[in-house]
Amino acid sequence: MTIRETLQNGKNGLLYGNRLVLPFKARFLTVVIENEIITDFSHASKHVALVEEDNYTSIYFFKYQSLRNTLAKYEGIKLLVVEKEDDIFDLSKHKKLMVYRTETHTATIEETDQDILFIE
Repeated sequence: MTIRETLQNGKNGLLYGNRLVLPFKARFLTVVIENEIITDFSHASKHVALVEEDNYTSIYFFKYQSLRNTLAKYEGIKLLVVEKEDDIFDLSKHKKLMVYRTETHTATIEETDQDILFIE
C-alpha cells in the first residue's frame, strides 16, 4: 500500500511497545518524537530501526519502552516521507504526516497542512 492509498482509505497504524507499524512503505527523511529529531535511518542508528516487510513498515524506537505511554493523547509522531516511486529531490513530493495514539493499539495517520511548522 502507498502513503496516498493509506490516507485516502483512512488506514491506521499500530503501536506495540516501542514499535510503530505503518501500513505503507516509504522513504523516510525525518521522524520527530517528543523533542527528538531523527534523520539517521542507517543500520548503525542508535535511535531507530526501520524494518520493511512485504506490505508494511515497522519503526522501532530504541529509547522508548512503550510508545503508547510516551505519547500524550494530542501529541503525535511527525513523519517526513516520500512515496517509494517518487523523486526524493522533488520537494513537492514530500509528505508531512502526523501519527496519533488512540485508546487502543491503533494509531491514526493524518497528512498535515503543508504550511505547518515542520522540521525538514
